[in-house]
Amino acid sequence: MQASHRAAERGPAPPCPIERAADLLGDRWTLLILRNATIGMRRFDDFKSDLGIADNILSARLNRLVEAGVLTKMPYRDGGRTRHEYRLTGSGADVLPLLHALSRWGQRYTEPAQPADPMRIVHLACGYPTDDDRVCDHCGQPLARDDEAWLRPWRASTPLPLAPAVNAGGHGQDRDEPPSPA
Repeated sequence: MQASHRAAERGPAPPCPIERAADLLGDRWTLLILRNATIGMRRFDDFKSDLGIADNILSARLNRLVEAGVLTKMPYRDGGRTRHEYRLTGSGADVLPLLHALSRWGQRYTEPAQPADPMRIVHLACGYPTDDDRVCDHCGQPLARDDEAWLRPWRASTPLPLAPAVNAGGHGQDRDEPPSPA
């Protein structure tokens, strides 16, 4: 993993892996950016409009995640200019269990402003929701990342399959997908 500018400014990385992870992932907005990347959001303007985050803060968070190898930057053409989109690398995809744990914790210990059904993990192979992120509660089959979708009923009535990881060079495990969801 590459060292971030902030870590370099403070000195050597601490020995505690929880502290190192918190240093990278603990900035405000970072986990929400990773949540959105996990469901296929790729473009700066989509992150900005969905999160309501200032350009300079979003740019800093995305750059830090790219420097750390959690996201990779891939060019695309938008009209006459080249822009970049951001995709999960293997290490970014590996944040999934943390996002699951945060979802469970938030559902158990926090309350939404408006009543809302909880976020659910849906096993795409059988189509049923499951509370377990490793084995489907309905069919008992192992739940691989490619077999998982998230149902966020306050946002949409259909589950969103998780975005695949790409290697840090931007190639590899990706499959044909539509443009980034807004």
